[in-house]
Amino acid sequence: MTTPYTFAHNAFTAALQSAYRHLVDGEESGVSVSVGGRLMLLRRQGKLAFATMRDSSGEIQLFALTDLTDDFEEFTKLHLGDWVGVTGEVVRTRRGELSVKVASWVRLAEARHNFGDKWAGIADFDLRYRHREADLWANAVSRTSLQRRSAVLRSVRERCWAANFMEVETPILNAIPSGSDARPFATHHNALDSEFFLRIAPELWLKRLVVGGFERVFEVGRVFRNEGLSPRHNPEFTMLELYAAYWNYSDMMSFTEELVAGVAMDVLGTTEVEYQGRPFSFATPWPRRPMAELASEAIGEDLSVHTAPERLVALLVERGVEVRPSWGPGRCLAELFESACESSLWNPIFVTDYPVEISPLARRHQQDPQLTERFESFAAGRELSNGFSELIDPSEQRARFEDQARLAAAGEPETMPIDEDYIRALEWGLPPTAGLGVGVDRLAMLIADQSNIREVIAFPTLKPVRN
Repeated sequence: MTTPYTFAHNAFTAALQSAYRHLVDGEESGVSVSVGGRLMLLRRQGKLAFATMRDSSGEIQLFALTDLTDDFEEFTKLHLGDWVGVTGEVVRTRRGELSVKVASWVRLAEARHNFGDKWAGIADFDLRYRHREADLWANAVSRTSLQRRSAVLRSVRERCWAANFMEVETPILNAIPSGSDARPFATHHNALDSEFFLRIAPELWLKRLVVGGFERVFEVGRVFRNEGLSPRHNPEFTMLELYAAYWNYSDMMSFTEELVAGVAMDVLGTTEVEYQGRPFSFATPWPRRPMAELASEAIGEDLSVHTAPERLVALLVERGVEVRPSWGPGRCLAELFESACESSLWNPIFVTDYPVEISPLARRHQQDPQLTERFESFAAGRELSNGFSELIDPSEQRARFEDQARLAAAGEPETMPIDEDYIRALEWGLPPTAGLGVGVDRLAMLIADQSNIREVIAFPTLKPVRN
């Protein structure tokens, strides 16, 4: 059978389910529609045949009869997974199932692979991720997760626009891998005969736009980090980054919690949900706790960046953390917090006042110059966002970059290079500004109730299969 080039589709299954929910058992609507989708179930009962068609919005039953349906015998020989276009009247069967009574039909595409058990879907994880196109039809949860991710992105954008942020795009190919302390992916530009790096963060570009006079900017885009894979990490992922002139980190925390709680309301209709079988609340306000305070509570003694380095190192060794010679007290305190506290932070919380040593782009804290006005939000035991009052002094920024260079020379694998162009941009004047980065994939995991980041990425990174 030759497949057509077009099909006069005029209805989606979810819309039909809604529009004709008033039909009683055995009632006919008198309205003919044309629907398209995949056959997920097909069974013949003598002169009748029943099929389940699924499209992107939902499912509907197809009801075929020998004396009504064109090429009835061929219809009953269709394969599960075939794309079909059907035209017929909307009816409700005597058993109460809303259906399209098939008058004419056409096969739009043949499925040459098995879609798996209708009820269990595709269970093989490697097959699911390598052939997401099949997984999305076979597993309803996979479709729902990506639909919720899409709704999250829409809500994020709408709420940023409503707060007068301008959406922008910044370069993905960077001459310097700056903006975060992560390992980059490198590539070669043939025409320029130069090495470039896939961006690890759009931060420094976005702050240039604030220097240029755009007080509120945001970008939703892909970033790339040449690091490991885990249930919480994918080498390419989506970030929301935004910057607001005249704000500090306290202002940005308020915006962050309202943004995330608002997204939950937009997508789920509530801030009170269940995540991985445990109650979880997006409700605001979120607690704000200094990193040193949380680490002190977990360890059982007062700790800070002013604690003797030997004591911080000893505590890390007791916890089985390998301490690098280049780590100062700020890095040690952060490692203690991560090992002792991070996984226990369930409902959203802002962890504040990070050490200067691990915050090269953040402004110093007004009460303690060894700290910065930086926060990270945590939820369900993982980092969700990172933000701070931006460092705006070009001289101090250069000194911070030079500190990073010394760490790199000492063997630290994840440091920031000196970005001369960015320092020159600061010399034009950056007003008091606060910045925010939100991991969109991790937010989608919370909204979709998924514990693995691969479930909310349409095509997660996989090791290539060598033929």
